[in-house]
Amino acid sequence: MTDPRVINAVIVGAGHNGLAMSAELARHGVDHVVLERGAVAQRWRAERWDSMRLLTPNWMTRLPGWHYRGDDPHGFMSAAETAAFISSYAAQLAAPVRTHTAVTAVQPDGAAYRVDTSRGTWRTRLLVIASGAYGKPRVPRLAAQLPPGVAQLHAAQYRSPAQLEEGRVLVVGASATGLQLAQEIRRSGRPVTLAAGEHVRLPRLYRGRDIHWWMHEAGLLAQRIEDEEDPARARRLPSPQLAGTPERATLDLQTLRAEGVEVVGRLVGVRDGQAQFSGSLRNVCALADLKMNRLLDGLDSFAARRGLDAALGPVERFAPTLPAAPPKLMQAFGTAGAFGTVIWATGFSPDLDWLQLPVFHADGSLRHDRGLVAPGVCMLGLPFMRRRQSSFIHGCEDDVRELGALLLAHLRGTPGRRRWGADIQPFSEAMPTSG
Repeated sequence: MTDPRVINAVIVGAGHNGLAMSAELARHGVDHVVLERGAVAQRWRAERWDSMRLLTPNWMTRLPGWHYRGDDPHGFMSAAETAAFISSYAAQLAAPVRTHTAVTAVQPDGAAYRVDTSRGTWRTRLLVIASGAYGKPRVPRLAAQLPPGVAQLHAAQYRSPAQLEEGRVLVVGASATGLQLAQEIRRSGRPVTLAAGEHVRLPRLYRGRDIHWWMHEAGLLAQRIEDEEDPARARRLPSPQLAGTPERATLDLQTLRAEGVEVVGRLVGVRDGQAQFSGSLRNVCALADLKMNRLLDGLDSFAARRGLDAALGPVERFAPTLPAAPPKLMQAFGTAGAFGTVIWATGFSPDLDWLQLPVFHADGSLRHDRGLVAPGVCMLGLPFMRRRQSSFIHGCEDDVRELGALLLAHLRGTPGRRRWGADIQPFSEAMPTSG
């Protein structure tokens, strides 16, 4: 067996998070390599639907030492433009990226880690997991109960309405992705039903400014997870109902209903060839409306404190999502006028099957303390990992600076519990060495 190559740091993933950490390590003279299973920004190249655009305006799209340079700061990058932006950053950094190098296993190796790949083995003191939070599509177990003739695909497999069978489409999930797909498919001429559970309603523009301008200026995106009353719940919140379009139009359940999309409650079961929906739609919509209005109240107060009112449009409030109407509780699959296709817009989880370290909860989720996984190991890009903006492209800058400092401290010494956080044990106590 060939001896592994020895290096101080291995970064898994050449997306924006991995490249930002590469820039940080290079700034401190740490020799490292970035391992990428495909090309730079692979998911943006190959795993997005055709019309997808970022939810954040172009002026927010930045990385350490790199920012949007186009002539449309209030526009929204397409997936291809985002891939080009990230690839240009990699080229500007001259980052040490090894493309088409899939990581197959990471195991403890004494006081370091052994990283097996499709193109050889590395031994490293530091490991940065930058493979993203959206690696593995989540599909609920009840998908197995659907009748055999019903086509199913996850949002990760969807590209355009042209790939769908004729007939009514059921989109399950009412966050940004679910709403965008439901709208696009309905505009193609197909009948669409959207199954909506808990969701976050936001206007695209408020008082003439993008909602992300408000969130950024008011400091909401920079809020830290340790300041949340219920951090676990904060991390579970669905993504806001937004779309990045040239018109900067608001996209919510009201918009979809006006365009002919049927909105029903959460899909809770399948029985005797029929979909069963929750009757709580009116309640979850009322709660989303309430939370949106509380947020807008807070933004108005912020504007008043900062003396911004004169430069902004008038205070606005938006109509309630749904009128009082009996909820629809059931609908058939596979018959004329019934559902022929189901699209699961039900989210993702990190794909970490290769990480063979004792760092997982019983349910398979990664155990971490604000991105710290184990001594010398960190994760990047998880929702609300350290800040609300941790999963945004621009949000990695602060996280990389802070986690990079901890990695450097580990490389130069032996961090204890206080440095690594209460849940991160010193290496010798956290895991066994390899045999």
